[in-house]
Amino acid sequence: MSATERAELPRFAGIEEVVERLKPAEPVYVLHPGRFQQAARRFLDLFPGDTLYAVKANPAPQVLDQVYGGGIRHFDTASLPEIELIKGRFPDAHCHFMAPVRQVGVARAAFERFGVTDFVVDCDFELDKLLAEIKTPAKARIFVRIATPLGGAMLELSSKFGATTEDAAALLKRVAASGAQPCLTFHVGSQCLSPFSYAQAVEMARRTATMAGVEIRALDMGGGFPAPYPGNDVPPHHWYFDTIKEALATFGPTHPPVLCEPGRALIAEGLSLIVQVVLRKGESLYLNDGVYGSFDELTLPGWTAHYAHKVFALDKKGRALEVTGENKPFRAYGPTCDTLDVLPRPLMLPEGIAAGDFIVFEDMAAYSVALRTAFNGFFPDTWAVVGN
Repeated sequence: MSATERAELPRFAGIEEVVERLKPAEPVYVLHPGRFQQAARRFLDLFPGDTLYAVKANPAPQVLDQVYGGGIRHFDTASLPEIELIKGRFPDAHCHFMAPVRQVGVARAAFERFGVTDFVVDCDFELDKLLAEIKTPAKARIFVRIATPLGGAMLELSSKFGATTEDAAALLKRVAASGAQPCLTFHVGSQCLSPFSYAQAVEMARRTATMAGVEIRALDMGGGFPAPYPGNDVPPHHWYFDTIKEALATFGPTHPPVLCEPGRALIAEGLSLIVQVVLRKGESLYLNDGVYGSFDELTLPGWTAHYAHKVFALDKKGRALEVTGENKPFRAYGPTCDTLDVLPRPLMLPEGIAAGDFIVFEDMAAYSVALRTAFNGFFPDTWAVVGN
C-alpha cells in the first residue's frame, strides 16, 4: 500500500491467525486499534491541556489514521513535508511547527499556506529569521525553548536544542516586543522514567518568565512520556499528569494553557511486528528484519529497553503454536549483507527455535517504521490489523 492510499487492510482475530493465513516471508506490521484508542484516551482525559502527536515517531499513514481515530487533532510537525502530510490527510487537524531550527522559507510556507501559527526558537538568529518570514506576528505564538538538566530520561534532548534560562528570558522579551504571543517550551528527554523531571522543568519555565517580566501565553511540556518496555521501570502515566498539575499550581490561581507532544507514549503499544527466522546456524539466527529495518532504536547508546516477544511455529496442519521451553541467548542478524546488521544484544528465545519459525515483537510502533531504510533492497512494508 502506498503512503497515500487508504485501502482496507486485512483484518484478523489474533496474531496466530495472521501467521496461519499469511505465512509471511516478509516482516508484517500488525496494528491493534484498541491499544491506540486506549493510549489516546489516557492523554485526552488526564493531561490538563492539548495533546499533540509527535509525527516523527511514526509518520506511516496507517498509524496516523489510528492516532486520528483515537481523537487526536493536534500534531507536532517538525518539517514542511510533515505538515503537508497531516493537512493533506486530515484537513481539520491543527499543526504546530515545534522544531527550533528551520530551513529558510519554510516558516513562511507553513504560516501562509497551511495556517500554522505555533513556532519554536532557542536563539536570536532563529527568532530574527522567523519574524522576517511572518508578516503578521500578532497571529503567532512563539515558544522559546529552554534546556533542561540531564537525568531521568534514557535519551537526552537538550544538548542540541534549548537556551539557558537567562538567554530564554531575553528571547521572551524580544518575542513580546515583536507583538507575537510569548510562550515557553522544553523537552526533558525521550523515555523519561522520572515524573519529577517535568516538575523541575516547569519550575525552570516559571523562573524564566519571572526573570523576563513577561506573562507567557502557553507552556509546551514537550514529549518524553515513556512506553512500557521490558527492562524499564516505567511509572504509571497518571503520576506524570498529577506531577505536572502540582507543578503548574506554582504559577498561582491560574496557569497558562499547556500542551504536550507525546510520540512514543501515544503509539508504541499499538503495533506488533512479525519476523521470520530464515536460518539457524548454531546459536545465531538470521531474520528477515534487522537494524537497517525495524530495529534501529536498539542500537542507541544507553538504550536498555527490550521488546517483549513470543515465538510461533506452524504445525503439520498449518496451525500456529507457541514455541516454549528453556530460553537461551541467540545472536540475531538482519537480512542484509552487512555484518553491522545485527541486534546489539542477544535475544532470549526457546532453545528449540528453528528456521521457518516466527518471532512476534510487541510495542514496536515508535521509531521502528520511521527509521527503516531500503538498504540492500529490504524494506518492510506489509500491514495487517488485529481486532477492532
